[in-house]
Amino acid sequence: MKIDSHQHYWKVSRGDYYWMEGNADAKPLVRDFGPSDLDRQRSELGIEKTVLVQAAPTTEETDYLLELASQTTSIAKVVGWIDFENVADRETLERFAKHPKFAGVRPMIQDLPDPQWMHREDVQWAYQALIDLDLTFDALGFPEHIAPFDQLFERYPQMRTVIDHCLKPKIRDREFDEWAKSMDSIARHPHVYCKLSGLLTEAKSGDDVEQLKPYIKHLRNLFPPERLMWGSDWPVLTLAGEYREWYEMLESLIDDEAGKLWIFGKSAASFYRIPGF
Repeated sequence: MKIDSHQHYWKVSRGDYYWMEGNADAKPLVRDFGPSDLDRQRSELGIEKTVLVQAAPTTEETDYLLELASQTTSIAKVVGWIDFENVADRETLERFAKHPKFAGVRPMIQDLPDPQWMHREDVQWAYQALIDLDLTFDALGFPEHIAPFDQLFERYPQMRTVIDHCLKPKIRDREFDEWAKSMDSIARHPHVYCKLSGLLTEAKSGDDVEQLKPYIKHLRNLFPPERLMWGSDWPVLTLAGEYREWYEMLESLIDDEAGKLWIFGKSAASFYRIPGF
């Protein structure tokens, strides 16, 4: 059984997808995307479940995603959002945690101007709340966030953590060595998982599997397959390629069947505690 560990649905008229505003690159994404838009592609590849991840920095969007998950059997879990700068959102987090499909949260750290924001004393309550409630933390950032994240993971070894999009190496600029060396330290934290997602979007248009191979190979050397999971990042993925294309590209780089079982399903099921897998 297969799981897509990272995808999005959104309804533009909700009005809180601020990253789309004035973003010419995001123009093709400024329309509604829902389960019916993904069902055929997902089913053709035998992907039974997905993890639906927030795309707006509001708790209202998380309520919307949880309602959608309640109506959609293919959505296994939801990764939502709370305001780490508002300690009163502890109550909101506790409310979300009562939903059987709620997994955890993802602050949109990549959009914040200060890479050290995650270490502010006024946001530390949120990490502890995730630990107390046994919820997950999706780490979203760029290569400049690797060192701050490394320190954060050292501080909270009990927090169930997964790196989104491999922290977005600059593949189109052919930057590898510094990112690779920095990721070594991240992988040393045994509680940290990594999503093999978002890489096609970071590559140049027209790049083939050979350009991505060094990045995938390095991550596979660093992380055991039990801590790696495939994610599509659909529909953002459509800016760079197609759902099947990214799935088959990654599958071609994994030459052992046991590894495929973990990366395309079992790791996500274990991390997000998806029943039935």
